[in-house]
Amino acid sequence: MKFFIYLLLAVSCISKANASEPSQNTVVLISLDGFRWDYIEKHGAKNIAKIAQQGVRGLKMRPVYPTKTFPNHLSIITGLLPINHGVVDNRFCDSERNECYSMGKGKDDSTWFNGIPLWNLASMQGLKSATYFWPESDARFNGMLPDYYYHYSKHSDYQNRVDQIVQWLTLPKAQRPRLVISYFSLVDSMGHEFGPDAKQTQAAVHQLDELIGQLHSRINALSLNANLVLVSDHGMSKVDPEQSIPLNSLPEDDAFMVKNTGPRVLIYANNKTTQGQITAYKKRLAEAAKGRYTVLTDSQRDEYHYPSNGRTGDIILQTTAPRAFSNEGKVNYLGTHGYAYNDDMAATFIANGPAFKQSLVIDEVNNLDVYPLIAKVLGIKILSQIDSDGKTLQPALK
Repeated sequence: MKFFIYLLLAVSCISKANASEPSQNTVVLISLDGFRWDYIEKHGAKNIAKIAQQGVRGLKMRPVYPTKTFPNHLSIITGLLPINHGVVDNRFCDSERNECYSMGKGKDDSTWFNGIPLWNLASMQGLKSATYFWPESDARFNGMLPDYYYHYSKHSDYQNRVDQIVQWLTLPKAQRPRLVISYFSLVDSMGHEFGPDAKQTQAAVHQLDELIGQLHSRINALSLNANLVLVSDHGMSKVDPEQSIPLNSLPEDDAFMVKNTGPRVLIYANNKTTQGQITAYKKRLAEAAKGRYTVLTDSQRDEYHYPSNGRTGDIILQTTAPRAFSNEGKVNYLGTHGYAYNDDMAATFIANGPAFKQSLVIDEVNNLDVYPLIAKVLGIKILSQIDSDGKTLQPALK
């Protein structure tokens, strides 16, 4: 009788231990920079289409505002809006710090950032993580770095990235990362230079499609519960250089500093500038617009979750495609992003693996929901407040 009671207690303890153990899923998260939601069909990405058909596809993924690379990558990896993780544009200034941020600056100064990125969330709960070039993944968020990572280099070969991901996944179990994250910029680069409809952009999609198809096959050949999640940060719109808006065509005022070109301009008031001067300059800018751009209102900023906080500019000018602001003269590119959300700016979401349903299409998902989704798949807890309830991607899980 005593033996039977001990046996029941032992089984109960084992069951409780197993229930509290994290899932044994592995996640490989890949960012395809600038891979617009419709490029799969538009440019014939056959391998990615097959991966999507066998798993889950968010037909469109909604990026955060602004639809720029660094704000969206940081939102995907922290679950926070740009106003909360701190990276409000690819380039911006902070009037309180009296300093400006540019892409990659976090490697030397991580005080620009807030939040717990997924690689740290995993490490904090006993899982190893690896990153290959995700924006700011070599910065010391929370005083930590991924277990394995590379400093960014534009000379890194794309095939080497695939090989390194697979090598990480074949390490002995004790050293093996359960979260592997990487980034491919090729499609975005071609989309900027030649536009979203160009043959060069299509060729870049085909090259990337081959790499992702190869990666998926090599991951599936391993004895792992491996899940592949493909995301992009934004889409791409055509630009007409003939419709460029030179910054020197805007009314000048020495009380302000102008930052950025492309679809948006951030204008910062100098230290001694009054609210009255800001209001007056807004009016002058609106009068000079003549249909070329708009001056964002407070209600529009609220809608975009982009209040004025010292980083987001005291005044924001925003245009629509195919226009873009230029430093002077005409812009020298045929495609860009950063516009307010529309179909051209919609991004890509695909998930395939044992944790996900098969042959599921969700009309629209939010990129902020990627963070809780991956945490759930890995079986780890979210340790701080995020700007996501995860709802749009909950149906993706088995």
